[in-house]
Amino acid sequence: MEAFLIDHWLDITTTLLGLAYILLEYHASVWLWPVGFVMQVLGIVLYYEKGLYADCGMELYYIGMTCYGFYAWTRGHRQDSQQPAQGKDRPITHFDRRLVLPWTLITAVLWASIWYLLAYHTDSRVPVADSFTTALSIVGIWALARKFLEQWLIWIVVDVVTCCLYFYKDIPFKASLYGLYVVIAIAGYMRWRRLMKQKA
Repeated sequence: MEAFLIDHWLDITTTLLGLAYILLEYHASVWLWPVGFVMQVLGIVLYYEKGLYADCGMELYYIGMTCYGFYAWTRGHRQDSQQPAQGKDRPITHFDRRLVLPWTLITAVLWASIWYLLAYHTDSRVPVADSFTTALSIVGIWALARKFLEQWLIWIVVDVVTCCLYFYKDIPFKASLYGLYVVIAIAGYMRWRRLMKQKA
């Protein structure tokens, strides 16, 4: 048992942080960003050790977006005067329909590009799935930073694929966490939709 815990301590630690992160996200709490920062730093080490190079690189992007998300959520939204609204959180809004096609194309290009790098320049055994979740996650974390309701729908897809991928790569705790993420993401979508209607 002790050897198992030693071998999986990063998996366990990032899983616990990930659970705290998703619960804070569910409640639309700005504290999700500091928790996410720590989780992402440890995730770099974990994914590199497991040969999930796209996920490893993705954590670097997450760190940058975490800093941006914390700033975007805490500065408040702009009112008609174009001045920051002091003391007010960024409101939950819908993903702008004008952005759907551009971001779909961006995701497709990212997926193909990352797949190519993984398939031909690394020893990755799962380039298709690893590149897919990475490309879609780039859009998901940006949508979360902008506090778009539909970010939950993106994460549902990412979480389902990631859950299967991590079980395959022998990261059982995080795989189980991503299975739980699917349930929480569905509940989070419904909760954020209610919150958005209440503040409309």
